[in-house]
Amino acid sequence: MTVLMVAYGALSALVLLWLGVRLARAPGNVPLRTVTSMVACLAVAFPFGLAADHGAVVAGLPPMISRLIQHGVLLLGVYSLVSFFVFSTLDRRSARRRAAWYALPLLIAELVLIVSAARTPPGARTNDHSVPTVALFFITADLYMAIGFAMACVWTRRYARAAAPRVARGLRVASVGLAAIVLANCVFIPAIALRWIGGADSPELVSRAGAAETVIGALAASILLLPGILVFLIGVTYPAAAMRLAATRIWWRHRREYQQLAPLWMALHTEFPDDELQRVPSKRWQDALQLRGTHRRYYRRVVECRDGLVRISPYLDPAPAGDLDHHELAGRLARALASHSAKRPVPSQAMPVALPVGDGLDADVHELVRLSTALNPTGAS
Repeated sequence: MTVLMVAYGALSALVLLWLGVRLARAPGNVPLRTVTSMVACLAVAFPFGLAADHGAVVAGLPPMISRLIQHGVLLLGVYSLVSFFVFSTLDRRSARRRAAWYALPLLIAELVLIVSAARTPPGARTNDHSVPTVALFFITADLYMAIGFAMACVWTRRYARAAAPRVARGLRVASVGLAAIVLANCVFIPAIALRWIGGADSPELVSRAGAAETVIGALAASILLLPGILVFLIGVTYPAAAMRLAATRIWWRHRREYQQLAPLWMALHTEFPDDELQRVPSKRWQDALQLRGTHRRYYRRVVECRDGLVRISPYLDPAPAGDLDHHELAGRLARALASHSAKRPVPSQAMPVALPVGDGLDADVHELVRLSTALNPTGAS
């Protein structure tokens, strides 16, 4: 078993697991159901294809039946991919009508596969294209897949032009994989036909490995088909993976800034414990494991720091705080906290403290982090 085969099996299983989780959250999403069905067919076909390639009997099923299951579900997967675009672009009623029409070629192809497999001599290898029924089996399957994947490739390129940048990149990557699969199937068909009519009887042109049977087919499988499937799966998962990566970056930044704000928050919380926001009860261990828990604690700490600065600002020295650097402001803040702790009279009214230069929450947090670092240069506690 080659590295590409292992990668195909592992990646299809991982993508299926990921899509299954998404489908469980949105079971009514028809386009998601169809693309999940497509990836499920790729994953299911993998073990049956291995069994057929090695002539193994699995659960009492002879190799040709394993080959039938492999290609039967692959054709169903191609139909699911076509249905994905149909249900993604048309209204529900029109999509169902179009999908019903597209189901007719699928049924015809599946019937040809079943009859060919049933009429194949018991002792024939499942990839022996010199046997007429085996050759017809593979030509039918490859022709259907070539047409179906070609349609999907055209639609993918078309919709990539109007999609959002992240989705468009994923669609373009997927279209490259689909194009490679189509080219592979276009190579398989004449190679099978040549072997069928006896044009590849020379031993050097025959490959006993895998389902390709001819050397030309084996090369197309290793250079075009398997890499094409991998690229297609990568393209399908790219938009969600890129979004998850961006979300992880934000989570990591919020976690880091949450820790950096600890000195400032601790100093203010000691004087104003009633400012702590505890209105959303949650289990501590559950909160720590969830990404949303980090964001919730981060925003809560930012708000509590700002509230504390507003309350301590009347105790700050009357010098304009906006003209101070963060180390000077940290010194004044320490003295103001000491004055509040000593319950001295409020000397003035509230005033702005550590105002951000730019707009937005990020600029505000940046100023708070600088003040917190100046308050405790040794790092967050």
